[in-house]
Order: sequence, then structure tokens, then C-alpha cells
Amino acid sequence: MNHFDMTKHISKFLVAILVTFVMFGCASQQNKDPLEGLNRTVYKFNDVVDKVALKPVAQGYQAITPTPIQTGVNNFFKNIRDVVTLVNELFQFKFKQAANTTGRVALNTTVGVLGIFDVHSKAGGARTKEDFGQTLGYYGIDSGAYLVLPLLGPSSTRDGIGFATDAFFFDPIGYINDDTTRWATIAVAVIDKRADLMDDIDIRDKSFDPYAYMRDSYLQNRENLVKDGVEDPNGVRPYTLPLGN
Repeated sequence: MNHFDMTKHISKFLVAILVTFVMFGCASQQNKDPLEGLNRTVYKFNDVVDKVALKPVAQGYQAITPTPIQTGVNNFFKNIRDVVTLVNELFQFKFKQAANTTGRVALNTTVGVLGIFDVHSKAGGARTKEDFGQTLGYYGIDSGAYLVLPLLGPSSTRDGIGFATDAFFFDPIGYINDDTTRWATIAVAVIDKRADLMDDIDIRDKSFDPYAYMRDSYLQNRENLVKDGVEDPNGVRPYTLPLGN
């Protein structure tokens, strides 16, 4: 990554910070979704894109790809995601967890062949998950207004800036210099993530109000994670895709 690229990243980061803190004032403890009208519009757009493109591609991927290969691909991207977790654990002074994650990444990257095989988990190791949104929450920054991001799904003003920070600064994929390789990697990550979320989204779509279900589940799950609770297996997860460029 050259100096120009880094300057571009920093400029985007600063703009995102400005927008985030302006929007913090839009939410209150009583109303975490002051932008509901806009969010529902973006939700409908995302739903159309998902049904027309993302879901069919993910279903095709699941249909033609042997399960062991799907597992290996999923493990590969989780191993990359563990690097983001490690950085944020250090930011939160969680040194015990950071030591565990360091060992996890080292073992899976080497013995596990770039993370394709999750050797650490098979040996009884635990996987923790942290992101910069959680780091901001650790330092007392409120989640702010609930947001539905185009293509990315549920978020908040705090988690939006957290996602941008992780994607542009901490995610190893963002540091791939070759554009073709980077975007090809991101494309595979999108397909893998959508396949991983297949059951989650199917459950959401069967609810009385899928939008409200997604919002309430997401906010509750994120609050629990910030407080170092166990991730709710029924909680809505965002795509958290690597988008550094």
C-alpha cells in the first residue's frame, strides 16, 4: 500500500468519523431507530439485491461445492478475521484473549495451511470475536442511531465507523496491492458469508416483521457482545465484509 492509498484511507476514515458523531445525536435510549423510514427503504433495496443476486449465487455455491471445501473456505476467512479480533483485543487491553488469538492465528496459518484447517479449535482452543465497534463500546461510546447499510445490512453509527476502521486499517485483505486479487478475494468472501448466513436470513424472513426482527435482534446481540457476553446464536449478524481498497 503506497502513501497515496493510505492518505485516501485516512481521508475516508475522518469523513466517516464526522458523519458518525453528527448522527449520534439522532438517537436516544427510548428510540434507537430515529431513521426508521430511511432504514426500511435501504432494507427493501438490500432484500431485492439479496433475492435477485446474492442468495441464488450462494445457493449455487453450496450446491456445487463439496462440504469440506466450503468448510475450508469459511475457515480461511475466519482466520483472516481473527487478525482483526487480535488488534481490537489489544486496544481493549484484553491481553489474555489476545495471547490466545495470537496462538490461534499462528497455529492455523502454519499447521492449518493459511487457516483452511482450524487446528486450534480441534485442539480445544476457543475463538473470540472483537471488532472496532466493540472497542468503541468498551470505551463508553454509545451505539448511536440504528442504521441499515446498503448491501452490508444492520449496523449503527458506532458500528458503522467500527466497520470502516476494521476494513480499511486492520483487515489483511485491504492490504493486498493487486486490485484483481483483492476484489476476487472479496467476491469469494461475499459468497462465503452469504452462504454462512443462509439459515439466519431464512429465519428473519419468516417473522411477522422481518425488519423489526432484524433490528431488535441485532441491537440486543451487539449490546451483549460489547459487555463481553456470549454471542446470541439466534442474533442477527452483519456481513462484516472486507472492503479495503
